[in-house]
This record gives sequence, structure tokens and C-alpha cells, in this order.
Amino acid sequence: MKNLHRDLTYMEKNSKIYVAGHRGMVGSAILRQLRKQGYDNIVTRSHSELDLTSQQAVNDFFEAEKPEYVFLAAAKVGGIEANDKHPADFMYENMMLEMNVINAAWRNGCKKLEFLGSSCIYPRLAPQPMPESCLLTSSLEQTNEAYALAKISGLKYCEYLNRQYGTDFISVMPTNLYGPNDNYHPTHSHVLPALIRRFHEAKVNGLEEVVCWGDGSPLREFLFVDDLADLCVFLMNNYSGNETVNAGTGKEITIKELSELVAKIIGYEGKIVWDTTKPNGTPRKLLDVSKATRLGWTYSTELENGIRISYEDFLSNPMRAER
Repeated sequence: MKNLHRDLTYMEKNSKIYVAGHRGMVGSAILRQLRKQGYDNIVTRSHSELDLTSQQAVNDFFEAEKPEYVFLAAAKVGGIEANDKHPADFMYENMMLEMNVINAAWRNGCKKLEFLGSSCIYPRLAPQPMPESCLLTSSLEQTNEAYALAKISGLKYCEYLNRQYGTDFISVMPTNLYGPNDNYHPTHSHVLPALIRRFHEAKVNGLEEVVCWGDGSPLREFLFVDDLADLCVFLMNNYSGNETVNAGTGKEITIKELSELVAKIIGYEGKIVWDTTKPNGTPRKLLDVSKATRLGWTYSTELENGIRISYEDFLSNPMRAER
């Protein structure tokens, strides 16, 4: 076992950087942030160019390109309904792509890899706010257990490689994300983009009421995706360690309050009805962000402004709603 005490490595402006999942919401935000900060040697591949679930294809790519730094933002993602109906797909695809990329990065001498997870890795009834240390202390939320198990496996594989081979692979666990290039699909999206689409369509079609799932009581935290991207680049240059780093705002809002805020921003004036036969999901999911704060980072985009930017992005590209 190698010594984990290592000097921090800093990405040079011309370092070869691979962003996996660059067309998704998180990956595209990381790409924007890297370019904004002057990094110009960035490697990307679309899904049609590189299937990350294929071990051979991933190995061939890493052997040919030899990226020095990797941001692993690729993932199969979805909301409560998608996770609940297709758990096998969510587990298999995420496990395969994570293991392939992380393993190939290690085998090809990657200087540093950053793995992007999700706050759903923490127990359903974890202490609030949730510290990084509560991982694996009790059972997960059943509706997204498969996805959470895959993400836990990815971060643990990074930890085990660090311990066994002295790699410098880190993990960051974001809270609920939103922002440009989000997925607004009617059944496969997360709560905030789903609300944006639902209230927009209700306004356009003159509907008198909008039905939302659950009773509106769950508390949620939301982080603007460009703030996450800023943190991701910051951590790549300022953090090494086995324990993951939470990414959030430290603030929460009920789903009922969120729905009313989205309706206000979009200009929908009808009634909001709650379908209590549908699941609420985890009752509360607030991250303890003190670790990121101690490292010297904090978010900058407040929720209302972030939703306005997201709605403008939604309106600018109607095809996004069909994904």
C-alpha cells in the first residue's frame, strides 16, 4: 500500500484534459469553465464516437490519447419515475462506464481523475445536513437505490486505487443540479426541470391547474450547474484525499415553495394541485458543505436567478424538452 500523503498537482493551461460526458448538463458546464479559465487542450468524445460501457473502446481511447486529467461527468441519469422503473439499466450502465473510465485512467498513468457522483449516495434518513462521513451508515432511498449503489461503487473504486496504487483520484458529490443544457423530458427529468416544463406548457395551453407529485413537503437543495463546474476545477487544483467532497449551497426549500417559485418566474397563474398517491422520495436532502467552505470555495448563484437563467435556456432550445 502506497503512502497517500502527496503534493497537490495543478493542471497547466496546456495539460491534456478529458471531459467524459461533455454534452450533458454537468460535462458541458465543466467544459465552459475550463475554457473560461484558459485551458485549451481538452479532449472530448460523443457517445456515438466512444461507448463508455465498452471496456475495449475505452481502453483503446485512453491508450491513444493519454489524458493527464479526467473529469468523469458521464452518467445515465433520471428522476424518481425513471429510476424506479428501470433500476437494472441505471445500475448496469453507470457501473460499466465508471469502472471502464476509472480503470483505464489508472492503467494509462492519468495524473488525476475527478469522479462526479450525487447526494443520493447518502442514507435515506441520514443526519441533516449530511456530512461526507455518513456514507454507508444506513439504508438508501429505495426509489433510486440502483443509481446510488453505482455511484458509491465509483467513488469507492477511486478510494481503493488510491490506497492500493497511490493514484490521485478524487470524488465530488453534488446536490440537486439545474441550469443550462438540462434535461426537460416529461418523465425522465429531475424535479426542477420537470417543473419548468410543466408550468411553461400549462401557461402556453391556458390550463387552470397543474398536478405535482407527492404533497410538496420534501425539502431539497439546488446548486446551479456552473457553480458546480467552478468547484470541480477548483478541487482538481486544490484537493487530494479519499473522502468525497459535498457540493451544494447549504440552503433548502420545500418542493411546494419551489413549485410556487417556478410558477411565478414563468408567469403561470393557475392552481397547483398535489397528487398524494405519488411518492415524495427522500424527505430531506441537505448537504453539509463545510468541507468545501474550509477548502476556500462557496457558491455564487442564488436559486431565483438560476431558475430565470434556466428558463431562458429552455426557451432558447425547444428540442431540449424532447430528450
